[in-house]
Amino acid sequence: MPTAHTDKRYEEELTKLREEILYMGGLVEDQIQKAVNSLVERDSDLAHIIIERDHEVNRLDVDIDELCIKLLALHQPAGRDLRFITTGLKITTDLERIGDMAVNICERALELNQEPQLKPYIDIPRMARISQRMIRESLDAFVREDTDLALKVCKDDDEVDQLNAQIFRETLTFMLENTQTISRATKISSVSKYLERIADHATNIAEMVIFMVKGKSIRHMKELPPSV
Repeated sequence: MPTAHTDKRYEEELTKLREEILYMGGLVEDQIQKAVNSLVERDSDLAHIIIERDHEVNRLDVDIDELCIKLLALHQPAGRDLRFITTGLKITTDLERIGDMAVNICERALELNQEPQLKPYIDIPRMARISQRMIRESLDAFVREDTDLALKVCKDDDEVDQLNAQIFRETLTFMLENTQTISRATKISSVSKYLERIADHATNIAEMVIFMVKGKSIRHMKELPPSV
């Protein structure tokens, strides 16, 4: 957590920054869940609602950026506070892109809902649940400066990658066996890829937390360390 200050207004703004980032994270997490529900439950009305709600994610991105810039300009923070604010500035970019991925899932759901269902959706909801948990835990790690939790998020990304590869193999089999399934199979594979990218963005956040706390970059490592 950022250090305590005698400047009450500054403390309040740091608290607001923390709360706004967590709120934005909760919103995009909900966007993912409902986007996948719109596919699994074939609920096109829900898909339209989630697409429309993306403007709130974009608004939060702008508001948080402005708050970070204000904190940097007016208070000239140093040390832990500086790292906290600059990391928050970067995190919102990943959260905004996660929101975009939820919109992309809804767009594919709208298309797939107009056609007969190709296969039961089992692994896609599983991918969504893991990705949502990764977002939640990466943000918890951010506010608690918990590098162990951040490292766990990075390791959980492997499970999402494996599920994405599995769905790709399954949809490819459908396409090879019956050319009439190509369009639907491609769209299902796209949804899986969007969820894989969401997990990547959660991993980015976790990696930034580790750098913020330890000053150590674990990006591009072939193997993750057991601890940091």
